[in-house]
Amino acid sequence: MEPVEAAAASGDAVQAIASHFMLDMDTYVHGGSLGFDGVDFYVAGRGGVLGDAPASVVVASFVFWSPGTVTEAWERSAPVMSRAQAAAEFAAVGHRWGDAHLTSDAGRLADLAGTIVAAASVAGAPLFAGWRDLDEPDAGRPGALALHRMNALRELRGALHGAAVLTQGITPVAAVAVRSPYMLGLYGWPEPHPDPATVQADWDAAFAATDVALAEAYGALDAAERAEFVELANAAEAAVAGS
Repeated sequence: MEPVEAAAASGDAVQAIASHFMLDMDTYVHGGSLGFDGVDFYVAGRGGVLGDAPASVVVASFVFWSPGTVTEAWERSAPVMSRAQAAAEFAAVGHRWGDAHLTSDAGRLADLAGTIVAAASVAGAPLFAGWRDLDEPDAGRPGALALHRMNALRELRGALHGAAVLTQGITPVAAVAVRSPYMLGLYGWPEPHPDPATVQADWDAAFAATDVALAEAYGALDAAERAEFVELANAAEAAVAGS
């Protein structure tokens, strides 16, 4: 399997696997127990890998979120705990979720994902760079380690997709309307929302360009390993989605 083919064939799984822990109500219950309100734990935890950055830097990194929503959550969450601690708490929730949900072949998935992650450039992908620098779970927790590395890939793919979308002249809100219209409210975009049909062709081009941008990192695996990674990633996502 060629690198671009592998990036395309695993793209949905890469995007979805880590999103399950981010959308899990237990994640927000834990955030509430720490003193965060609503989406603040997500914003502080995900953005916390950037350190004590101004809100505008977090907005730039989140790409597809409403700037006002991110700014308010970032500023509101500052007194709760340090940015580094918020990132560590958010990662720990993901690791526990991985322990519970990523079991079959998780060690091999973690190994293959880790090779891609280690080979990838951080250019244009600050959240990926920050997440990759976090401490990983040890190999005795294969589900947690697989989640950690799959989320690193998710951040990499998200950053490269954001760049491709903007290069096509698509606004972030229009991109969300195409790909995930059910998330428009959560991301803070008020109505009326744009008609996705007006940018669908450009978005399709951006989606294809994302896979091309990821190809170099996937090239760290050989053809058989890429096919194996695609199979394991898709099987993991199918198992989680069906549970």
